[in-house]
Amino acid sequence: MLSALCKACAVVLLSGNCAFAQSDLIEPKAGTWKTWVITSGEDFRVPPPPDTSTAELERLRDIIAKNDAQVAAKITFWDAGSPGYRWIDLVNDRLLEGRQIPNAHRVYTYLTMAMYDATIAAWDAKYFYNRPRPSEADATLATALPPPRSPSYPSEHAAAAGAAATVLSYFFPEETSSFKAMAEEAAQSRVLAGVQFPSDSSAGLELGRRVAEQVIARAKADGSDAAWAGTVPTGPCMWVGNKPANVTMPNWKPIVLAAPDEFRPPAPPDCQSPAVKAEMDAIRQFERKFPNSYKAFYWQSPSGLFTDWYDYASKWMFEDKTDTNPPRAARAYAMLATVYYDAYIASNDGKYAYWYLRPHMLDPSITPLFAVPAHPSYPSNHSTLSTARCEVLAYLFPSHAEFIRKVGKEAGDSRVWAGIHYEMDNKAGAALGKAVAEKFIERARKDGAD
Repeated sequence: MLSALCKACAVVLLSGNCAFAQSDLIEPKAGTWKTWVITSGEDFRVPPPPDTSTAELERLRDIIAKNDAQVAAKITFWDAGSPGYRWIDLVNDRLLEGRQIPNAHRVYTYLTMAMYDATIAAWDAKYFYNRPRPSEADATLATALPPPRSPSYPSEHAAAAGAAATVLSYFFPEETSSFKAMAEEAAQSRVLAGVQFPSDSSAGLELGRRVAEQVIARAKADGSDAAWAGTVPTGPCMWVGNKPANVTMPNWKPIVLAAPDEFRPPAPPDCQSPAVKAEMDAIRQFERKFPNSYKAFYWQSPSGLFTDWYDYASKWMFEDKTDTNPPRAARAYAMLATVYYDAYIASNDGKYAYWYLRPHMLDPSITPLFAVPAHPSYPSNHSTLSTARCEVLAYLFPSHAEFIRKVGKEAGDSRVWAGIHYEMDNKAGAALGKAVAEKFIERARKDGAD
């Protein structure tokens, strides 16, 4: 009599010469998960694959027979993390190198949405066609990597690479040829590893590009290219300046929020009120020491603003093996980026609804720790964004929820330590970020992945 385990393993999905244990398959239903931009994975299903013929297997044998140390290094490089990992890291590295990326949050958002949607479309086709991996079709084929526990066609790495390179080429058109070459190398690495056929690779690249074009069309219509023709209001308690940053963001198109003002914070108190005077006293009396000043500078750096949030996600995916589950990994990156995008719009909606002055504008004796961002004070962008991201990460990685919420609180508090925000900015931002995150989490609970 078969054991319970053997019985479970006896349930198989058969296709051609391959057999996948049903219990071992990677997300067989992911092709039906809700997408961000494209209508559905099914609507972008690639044409049927060619037969797993002797000719393509022989071609694959010829390709991998020529592998050398340089090829092995490329295989290892692109196999690190999920299919999207290296592309996220590319944007991270640019920011850490000090290279300017205007509206970097848009780059992350459209990059991750494209990779996710391309992955979902690839998964739809994988389980529709159920093409065996090369080594499933011919067990004598030597592979440089363990074959993933999913059908072969189309290539998931190629789909993510085609999507990523196309979106990045939209944002950095002068580097189009470089991104295209990177995408082709990423796709080819899976062929060189013997885990996918050449036709899997070419189909994946084309799929990723098709999806990316839809994402780029969305980016072109998000309102971010609008020019501001307004004037800075004047009067008591009003922000002072002549070039307000992010002033058009309240009119950008959100991704999940019904409107930028859906969770707008209540109006801040009069700046001459006892409540604000008490907050000003707290700022004046705050004793700056190395630890809190260091943290304030850190949270103002590219690491604190952007990269470390993705690094947390990547690290935890490495630890729990989500990096071997491309749909779930792509979902995590996309949720992290998109919640930031909508939270940023919502926060600036609040800022430009009230145009509230910064602490040093109310009391010139206050010396901020570093240059104050050129936009109104209430609510705090950083508190909004950090809370939104930490709540999404707590949902995705519940075992790290307590830790990441402490990280998010420190990020918000750091703006008060630096003297650039009132505590009420911090609190309003945290409440706003939590409200935005809850709407994204509500969407996630219905996207088919839970």
